Amino acid sequence: MHKEGVKKFPYYVGIKSLAEIATREDRVCVLNITGNESRTVTPVSHVYSGGNVVFGTSPGRSGQFLETKIGNIPVFNSVKEGIKAGHKFNTAVIYLPPSGVKDGVAEAVRHNPDLKKVVVLTEKVSVGDARVIRAICQANGVDVFGGNCLGVADAWNKVRIGGALGGNKPEESLVKGSVALFSNSGNFTTTIAVYLLTKGWGTTTSVSSGKDVYIHYAPKEFFYALDNDARSKAAVIYVEPGGYYEAGLEINKPTVACVVGRWKARLTKACGHAGSLAGSGDDAKAKEKWFMDYFGVKDIYTPQTPVFSKKGAVVTNIAYIPEALTKVMELNGVKSDFEPQGDLSLKCWFSNNANIAVPKELDIQPVRAVSPYDEQIDHINRQVGAQFPRQTMKDCSGASLMDPSTQVTKVHNVSILDSSKKSLEENLVFSLLKRYPTEYERALSNIAFNAYLNHNNDPANTAADAAREAESSPNSVLSAAISIMGKGRVKGAVEATNQLLELFQSSGIVCPTEKFNYSGVLSGLSKEAKKGFTAQAGDPLAKVLLKSVDDLKKRSVFIEFVKEAAGGKPSSDALFAAIWMTLGWEPLIRRSISKITIAALPWYSRIFSSFVGCSVPALKHTKDKFCGVKNEDLISGWTFTDAAFLALIGRKPTETERFEFSMLLGLIISNGPGTISAQGCKGGVSADGPEDPHRVQINKAFVGFLTHTGFAHGGNGYEAIAFLIDRFKDTGLKDPSASKHGLNLKAIADAYAKWYAKYKADQKAFGNIEYLKIPCVNHPIFKGKEVNYDPRERFVSALFEEKGIYNVFLDFYQNLVQALFDFKVSSNVYCVNVDAVIAVILLKIVWEAFNSGKMSDREVEAAAFTTFLFGRMIGCAAEIDDHINRGRNMDTRTPASKCFFVG
Repeated sequence: MHKEGVKKFPYYVGIKSLAEIATREDRVCVLNITGNESRTVTPVSHVYSGGNVVFGTSPGRSGQFLETKIGNIPVFNSVKEGIKAGHKFNTAVIYLPPSGVKDGVAEAVRHNPDLKKVVVLTEKVSVGDARVIRAICQANGVDVFGGNCLGVADAWNKVRIGGALGGNKPEESLVKGSVALFSNSGNFTTTIAVYLLTKGWGTTTSVSSGKDVYIHYAPKEFFYALDNDARSKAAVIYVEPGGYYEAGLEINKPTVACVVGRWKARLTKACGHAGSLAGSGDDAKAKEKWFMDYFGVKDIYTPQTPVFSKKGAVVTNIAYIPEALTKVMELNGVKSDFEPQGDLSLKCWFSNNANIAVPKELDIQPVRAVSPYDEQIDHINRQVGAQFPRQTMKDCSGASLMDPSTQVTKVHNVSILDSSKKSLEENLVFSLLKRYPTEYERALSNIAFNAYLNHNNDPANTAADAAREAESSPNSVLSAAISIMGKGRVKGAVEATNQLLELFQSSGIVCPTEKFNYSGVLSGLSKEAKKGFTAQAGDPLAKVLLKSVDDLKKRSVFIEFVKEAAGGKPSSDALFAAIWMTLGWEPLIRRSISKITIAALPWYSRIFSSFVGCSVPALKHTKDKFCGVKNEDLISGWTFTDAAFLALIGRKPTETERFEFSMLLGLIISNGPGTISAQGCKGGVSADGPEDPHRVQINKAFVGFLTHTGFAHGGNGYEAIAFLIDRFKDTGLKDPSASKHGLNLKAIADAYAKWYAKYKADQKAFGNIEYLKIPCVNHPIFKGKEVNYDPRERFVSALFEEKGIYNVFLDFYQNLVQALFDFKVSSNVYCVNVDAVIAVILLKIVWEAFNSGKMSDREVEAAAFTTFLFGRMIGCAAEIDDHINRGRNMDTRTPASKCFFVG
């Protein structure tokens, strides 16, 4: 039967005052209480309101509970079942999907004659269903709020019904005051409440009306209830385009109207709320005019043109609401409710310099956001590290890209030409952290890499030696060694890394080399956890590592933490983990890398060490020395670049050799994801299934890279070296770096070009198309001009010239391409390609040893191949990490439809 309501309206309205909308006496039933939104919002509302939710419904979950801080809320299959169990309520909150809202409201009305209010949070309820809901509730004396709203709240009564008004801490934004709020936007209801605090205004009742096409509790009802609420001295109404709900209002208390959405006037489809599409005469400009007429003002209020009256003001920016309200209330002789809290000056909630070092004055520091956004940001900030969307990564990469026009590859958006100016250790760190290390970080990385170079009595080197004795190629030798470097070899360090990550991820630390008070973290550490960081018997490396990091005279929060946690005696695993946490923390916090990556850094580091260490036969690994250098000296005083040079050549490089060797490795880093070696490591990740990244065997992925190199890809660098050796072995050349070498390079080049011209002509005459090709001249891209250049070779040559570095072999190659043209071998002057640069640098380094008989042809060939592997492991590390973070299971396979049988 129809229940009598307020006589002022031609339809039922039961609420006479705003004070009746959300009261301490209200008892609530939540439909779909265990849904995604309700199970996070309802407990907060329940606690804030003193326990106003009596039960909820969720079909099939009868007997379950929704936990809250003040007790569990029972769940039933239906409203009928809950009432039968003895629970009474006068308000229903609807979280059902759009298609179920009508039936849910009907169920609540049918089974509960005491029902007075329904709050519909669901968005995009159809107009037809909204009409039925309206009819049912009108016939039964029930007020409806919504749909698509965030509920209602009352700061005086400390009650929130439905939705998330005030966020997770409604008491902070819904502060008792004298201003009533009505808003088409749920989130802006809270935002406006927070903004009002900055001018000292609190709230009474807040109504999130929603903005579906059908608004059940509209401005007309709101302003009537406002007149009857002695607590409310003023109101703020936030309005979007669409609908005539704001037309013909009777506004009797001072009001600020915020009308937004002028830009929607030309839309033909709803953007945002379903009901915000304007028709004829109900766009934002029309609504601005309605409110200006109500208030007797001629223009919009802005701080520059403050137009207002005793009745009110119209704004189009929510930031102007507090000031406009204060001006209006001053005309009415009403002071604010309390002292202002905060201000609305422009503040930065997020900050990210994208790993670019900026001046201090440009390094904007974020401040805490206003509610409810502060809680949302806190939740996001607790999720440290990058999260990359997963996709098929066959033939694509988020790490590398080659420019097909220049043949120059970029890794993490840095050209390998620029990378070639960096050291091996810097590039290895960069491959995983996507930024180059500081000097302190570089020193730490050298300690970490060199600490595990010596593989004395290590099964990895035993396997490598077995492969070496079987006359396997360098890539096969290293494959045997890296296969032994499984996850179990770094279990302790990875566990320590994960523990540090768990302890510090919500600590607020940004830069691990700046002062940070970790006493709170340390005090919560259990005895068992402290023991895990402490060195045990049989860990001699721990003392060496500790002394080495202490000698750097700079402090890391993580290193100091593990030292203190371990009572000054941290284990080698703990220190190793702390080093890599120090290097990886800032990229993690800035979301350049993921938690998956930072946890795996010790594993990558050990693999890098094994690449270099196991390239050397076991006889050069003794208990105390690696290649004749004491372990302690390597760890504390050598760079990893110098250690790699030592492994290949048997001595420490000169300054010029160090530069050339670093450049050589940098140029080899990557040729993009399409290269065979990159495909090999990506396939290794794909086969393990990166969607469960913890199952990916990183060492196996590196083996995939190694098995996808060979004498045609990686080992082919020796062809150019062998070619040069043949040209120079009988010339008496002593020092390839001396420009005054006494050799006639043009004559050597001419002699070979003359011979090759006849050889080529003879082979063609015989019909032999498989004749000998000259290595490292010409290029399929850089050709067709009278004189051709490979820009990568030009870059290196210019850099050598700038630094005063001479290389006789490079000089010879440049003479050779001219001689080939002069003797009609080529129709234009070929380029000297980048492979020649790689060959000439390495040959220059080994020439003295080779020329004196200290290195055999085979050893030179092995050194050339191994050098390629050292450089390419940098790029493949980047590809492996990228594929683990982005790839899908088995995504590198080729569909059967694209495979062909050849008979």
